Amino acid sequence: MKIYTKKGDLGETSLFGGKRVPKNHLRIKAYGSIDELNSLLGIVLSKLQDGRAEAFINQIQKDLFIIGSHLAGSLITIDPLTERTKEMEKVIDNLDGELPPLKNFILPEGTEKSTYLYFARAVARRAERELIELSLQEEVDSKVRIYLNRLSDFLFVLARYLNFKSGVTETVWKTS
Repeated sequence: MKIYTKKGDLGETSLFGGKRVPKNHLRIKAYGSIDELNSLLGIVLSKLQDGRAEAFINQIQKDLFIIGSHLAGSLITIDPLTERTKEMEKVIDNLDGELPPLKNFILPEGTEKSTYLYFARAVARRAERELIELSLQEEVDSKVRIYLNRLSDFLFVLARYLNFKSGVTETVWKTS
């Protein structure tokens, strides 16, 4: 099977089931950002040296494939996202409990791992915004929205945690 079909050369793509939509359709933008986030998490994985974090992020990548497939019209079940969201909340609470309290905005900087996680958080938030925009026109399961919202929180807290464990001092944002 060839990787190219030439069917998208005129600016359309196919959803599961064969429906053709423009490549700038909100649905395509949303799962495109999910795909971008997944690729970025692959970079994060290449930098991590923590088996537990790697396993958790690898599972997130699998979850993102489920979400992308769901948004593309697949009948794949998204029920596991509810449990995965709860797992993320537990991890967030555990990591956050080890961090100094956050009282101000901080700059997204630090170790290479953490900066990629901050970048991934920003992409997750864009994906969430695109999903919300799509949900104003079409039905989108709330499990997906809730998962993405929690994922951006997880990525933020993990970035802070890795910086903290590396001895990086957070830079508080201050107006000039």
